[in-house]
Amino acid sequence: MDNTELQRLVEEISIKFFEKEFKHEATFNKRLRTTGGRYLLASHNIDINPKYLEEHGESEIIGIIKHELCHYHLHLEGKGYRHQDSDFKMLLKTVDAPRFCTPLKDGKKVQKRVIHYECKKCAQLFTRKRRMDTKRYVCGKCGGEIYQLKKVDE
Repeated sequence: MDNTELQRLVEEISIKFFEKEFKHEATFNKRLRTTGGRYLLASHNIDINPKYLEEHGESEIIGIIKHELCHYHLHLEGKGYRHQDSDFKMLLKTVDAPRFCTPLKDGKKVQKRVIHYECKKCAQLFTRKRRMDTKRYVCGKCGGEIYQLKKVDE
């Protein structure tokens, strides 16, 4: 499916479920990571995450489109278009749109790096996720010098 097919699908869903026209642009946006779709308030366009089509198929995309069209039509009508608004929740139920999309499977889990430091004076241990300059900082307990216990691969 490309952007022209997506545009046609969004227009069809808008007419079928909302009985209103969709007069703006719907496109795939590969940069979306944590969400299935996005309604842009300023331009009234809709972005869809193409990974949902690959992983979950067209039925999931249709649900995402319905959800974003709820935002779209309510915003243009001046009604409550945000997730917590009752107008939005009622319209979701009316058109049978999901409130949340199915989570994507994580392709790669990034392991958090952990760096261990120790005080030379009192042996206080410090565990950090980010590296720190041991020349600039001292132990908060005794004021002693801090050194890194083991190197971490980057």
